[in-house]
Amino acid sequence: MSAPTANRPATGVFSPTRAQISERTLRTDLWWWAPLVTNVGFLAFILYATTRAFWGSGYWVEKYHYLTPFYSPCISASCAPGASHLGVWLGHFPWWIPLGAAVLPFLLGFRITCYYYRKAYYRSVWQSPTSCAVPEPRARYTGETRFPLIVQNIHRYFFYVAFAVSLLNSYDAIVAFHSPTGFGFGLGNVILTLNVLLLWAYTVSCHSCRHVTGGRLKHFSKHPVRYWIWTQVSKLNTRHMQFAWITLGTLSLTDFYIMLVSNGYITDVRFIG
Repeated sequence: MSAPTANRPATGVFSPTRAQISERTLRTDLWWWAPLVTNVGFLAFILYATTRAFWGSGYWVEKYHYLTPFYSPCISASCAPGASHLGVWLGHFPWWIPLGAAVLPFLLGFRITCYYYRKAYYRSVWQSPTSCAVPEPRARYTGETRFPLIVQNIHRYFFYVAFAVSLLNSYDAIVAFHSPTGFGFGLGNVILTLNVLLLWAYTVSCHSCRHVTGGRLKHFSKHPVRYWIWTQVSKLNTRHMQFAWITLGTLSLTDFYIMLVSNGYITDVRFIG
């Protein structure tokens, strides 16, 4: 960590009471690699998801009832015929409103306020700090006690919406077992089902889910069922980071596959029907 200069405030790691070291950091490893990969991964998903959300086509395969998660539920009159599994609730959307706008803001809120994602973008985007023993590029840090970061505390409420959306995605995956002659099963079903299972793993491994299942119990012995559920959620919680990244990939893969089939670029591999 470097000594203060005329352009740096003499606070935090640069305060007079801290050791004055001329080097920016004494670390010799690739400490910047993890934040770089995180930034690239986030940026790639944001660009892809935003593009597809406003694409307005290639989200529905009528023949097999494949509906991409990015557009579910599709409740606008602008949706393709048959894509509205829950019915048409709203009129036509202008081009600047995504067809999946009913839940996209809530899912975005759930992801942004997720404990793991906070850790990831606090370190990589806001650099608070970028890495251990690497100074922050700011003089003060107030944590999540002031606006806008205090808004992070509504994560528990976004969890309930995410839970409901997981149920909806499960329904979409079940509806997709369809063919022109009845029951059908193809590669698209494998992708949709795998995506749903991993979304459930990410959702129920959430810290808020641990709180819901057993966080306010004073005596676990008096609530054996809730205690068992809490222990299972806690086991999943240890892999919450992995599920957070994996589901970004499976969401993109599911959407991309449905887009290719919907536009006729590829043919769905069918096993039955």
